[in-house]
Amino acid sequence: MDAMDKIAQQFAAHNYKLTSQREAIAKVLLENERDHLSVEEVYMLVKGKYPQLGLATVYRTLELLCELHIVEKMNFGDGVSRYDLRTEGHDHMHHHLICQSCGKVAEIKDDWLAELESKLMKEYGFTVTDHRLDFKGTYRVCSGTGCKKEKSTMAAV
Repeated sequence: MDAMDKIAQQFAAHNYKLTSQREAIAKVLLENERDHLSVEEVYMLVKGKYPQLGLATVYRTLELLCELHIVEKMNFGDGVSRYDLRTEGHDHMHHHLICQSCGKVAEIKDDWLAELESKLMKEYGFTVTDHRLDFKGTYRVCSGTGCKKEKSTMAAV
């Protein structure tokens, strides 16, 4: 079963209709999984296929995808909400390295906090259901003067 089928199942399980516009928005997120798209970026990518689609529909659909735990709404400190797909096989969201100089975002897929979660359960009786960790700093290549001041997304670590 592919990712789109799983998204369709989640819609059906919560009695929501997966309209062609909602499907197009989900596909844009799937096709650009590493890019952490903003609402406006999703809108521009979907608009080519659905010119009649309004920005409000994109906002509502992304909020619904958040409600269904298909995507996670994130802010990397630049004041822009971005949307990140929850990946299969990971109990928690992945983590990010965010360069404060150039704006690059790299994903860390490994769950480095499993040991801490276990300790929280043993010592406090607290079960962690999700977590997110963002590391803000500067890449070595950005420490000097050779850094380009542009926003881009790097591949997963």
